[in-house]
Amino acid sequence: MKQKNILYKFSLVACMLVAFFLVGCASKASSEEKAALKIDPNQSYVADIKVKDYGTIKVQLDPSQAPITCDNFIQLANEGFYDGLTFHRIMQGFMIQGGDPNGNGTGGSDQTIKGEFKSNGVENELSHTRGTISMARSNDPDSASSQFFICDADDPFLDGDYAAFGHVIEGMDVVDKIASDAKPTDNNGTIPEKEQPVIESIKITESK
Repeated sequence: MKQKNILYKFSLVACMLVAFFLVGCASKASSEEKAALKIDPNQSYVADIKVKDYGTIKVQLDPSQAPITCDNFIQLANEGFYDGLTFHRIMQGFMIQGGDPNGNGTGGSDQTIKGEFKSNGVENELSHTRGTISMARSNDPDSASSQFFICDADDPFLDGDYAAFGHVIEGMDVVDKIASDAKPTDNNGTIPEKEQPVIESIKITESK
C-alpha cells in the first residue's frame, strides 16, 4: 500500500512538472522561423477583405504576435488565392468563416503552418474579442492553412487554442450583415453553396 502511495505521489509530481514545463515553454517564433518569413514582423499590415454585395472589411494584422500566421495569410492574399472564395460557415453571435477552396470546410492551401497559440507552446497575447481574425484548424494544432474566421462576438473560450492574428478596424457592420443574413442548414453554421457570400479579393497594404 505504501509503495502504491509513493508511486501515486511520484506520478502526480511528474504530471505537475510536465504541465509547468509546457506552460513555461511558450515563446514567440524562433530566429530560424523568423528568418524564413517573407514579411517584416516590425511593419504594419492592413488587409482589405472585399465581399461581393456587402462591402469591405478592413483588418489590422499583428505580426508582432503571430508572425508565421500573418506571413502565410499575406502571401496567400498577394497570390490571389482568396479571390472568388467564400464564407462557407456562418454562426451569428459567434463568427463567420471562409477561405476554403472547396467551400465546405475540408480544403486549404498547399501547406499548413505552426499554430501560434499558448496550448501549442507559442506566446500570443491577442484575445478573441469581437472583430478578431483568427485561423481555423482541425484537431492537429499545426493544421491551419488558408481558412480563417472573424469573431462576431467576444469568444474568450477560443483564447490559447486558436491563432488570432489581427482585428477589424473598419467594416464590422459588414461582418454583422453577413452574419444576420445567413441561413445555415445546421447547428454547425453550414451555408448552402449558392448562398455563400463571395470574397472578391483580399488586398494587403503596408506602412512603417
